[in-house]
Amino acid sequence: RRRRQPGAATAAARESPQELQAFRDYGESWYRSRKGLESRFQPREPLARQPQVTAEARCKLVSWLIPVHRHFGLSFEALCLAVNTLDRFLTTTPVAADCFQLLGVTALLIACKQVEVHPPSVKELLALCCGAFTRQQLRNLECIVLHRLGFDLAAPTVSFFLEHFSQVRLEARGADAGEAADARSLAGGVAELSLADYAFTRYAPSLLAAGSLGLADRLLRHRSPLDLRVSGYSEGLLRHCMDQLQLLVSLNGQSLPLLLPPEVAQKCPWLRGGR
Repeated sequence: RRRRQPGAATAAARESPQELQAFRDYGESWYRSRKGLESRFQPREPLARQPQVTAEARCKLVSWLIPVHRHFGLSFEALCLAVNTLDRFLTTTPVAADCFQLLGVTALLIACKQVEVHPPSVKELLALCCGAFTRQQLRNLECIVLHRLGFDLAAPTVSFFLEHFSQVRLEARGADAGEAADARSLAGGVAELSLADYAFTRYAPSLLAAGSLGLADRLLRHRSPLDLRVSGYSEGLLRHCMDQLQLLVSLNGQSLPLLLPPEVAQKCPWLRGGR
């Protein structure tokens, strides 16, 4: 199976003329539409009804899904949708600890069916679980998840807002495409880390996206950073989110470089183990 190239996250800075024109024509209206749906799809305290699933268990599962999605060359959008499906299901139904990995795989399969042209097969996904679950168990859980969520799956994601804000940045007068690409890559890595940390489930995806891009500009010391006012959030709220993300980065200085293209990781000497 073809895997994504390390530099794929910088694609926002290399859109075709047709894609750029489509953004100019429809980007703002699509953004307003997705922004208006955030509260509806954001799970509230996903673990409040879970006697067996802890924040640590969730962290381990999502931290496992991150390399899995990269192994299959899946988009960041698919990973974000999978985590959203996982968390929203957790708000509805208690899950046994020994079925939690199966729920993660099922959520990833559902997400891939939404956004991937060539989703991984059930056989491939089950192989990663070392034979712990059967095809029928996965299919049964898939049906349960879909019915509990009312087949309402098209959640706005941090991936979408990262792309939108990056495009807005490129449209600004005097935009630096190189800085925009590097910020998008680093912000994507930071956002991936945040998916696994339960503390960040309280933040709306658009806030996480803006905070990740703002932090990336700060860490890379960019001269033309994104104007965070485009996010619509107050300076205080953005600063708080960025401070929490910076703490997350400081605690993951060895793993974050593994999520970045080599050319971006080299610009981050403050990361332990930076390539």
